[in-house]
Amino acid sequence: MITFPQNIVLENERAVLRPLQKGDIEFLLPYAINEPDTWKYSLTSPAGETGMKEYIRKAIEQREQKKEYAFIVFDKSINAYAGSTRFYDIQLNNLTTQLGYTWYGKKFRRSGLNRHCKLLMLTYAFEIWGIERVEFRADARNEESIKAMKSIGCTVEGILRSNTVIDSGGRRSSIVLSILKDEWFDHVKENLIKKTDSI
Repeated sequence: MITFPQNIVLENERAVLRPLQKGDIEFLLPYAINEPDTWKYSLTSPAGETGMKEYIRKAIEQREQKKEYAFIVFDKSINAYAGSTRFYDIQLNNLTTQLGYTWYGKKFRRSGLNRHCKLLMLTYAFEIWGIERVEFRADARNEESIKAMKSIGCTVEGILRSNTVIDSGGRRSSIVLSILKDEWFDHVKENLIKKTDSI
């Protein structure tokens, strides 16, 4: 049964994920100001101070409504906050959720941090919540993100053509990927652990 504890904290030797809070603006604002290209393919853009404050406000509001659960990501290897990620579109009746809204500052990308975060979140989803299916989506043009999702064990399901509006203007097509509970226990978890151990 999915529950929403006030303070879900996920941690391993590399990463700490804790609930995103209003005061975290001080840790994430430098990315919003200095690295706006981080959200090139995102549906929403927290670029700039106003954008990041609104991003955090909405994330907390959605968590309070039990629709999403947003985390701030801390990289223990260099003792710094790296970005954010979340569970969203949480469907209690269907035992499904999406995992996304994931972004990191430039120096944390391709560092292995993302695999550690995904291992923590997928373990929680499948083994604590008892989720049956975790879905991932990305802009179909975002080759880097798609490659990362495939590398953790996601299966491509298809493309939703022109399925959503982008805040910055226009529409996008979204690629849909997923991991099923049976796949997690059969091979995905083991393979992901091996990949994180090799980093």
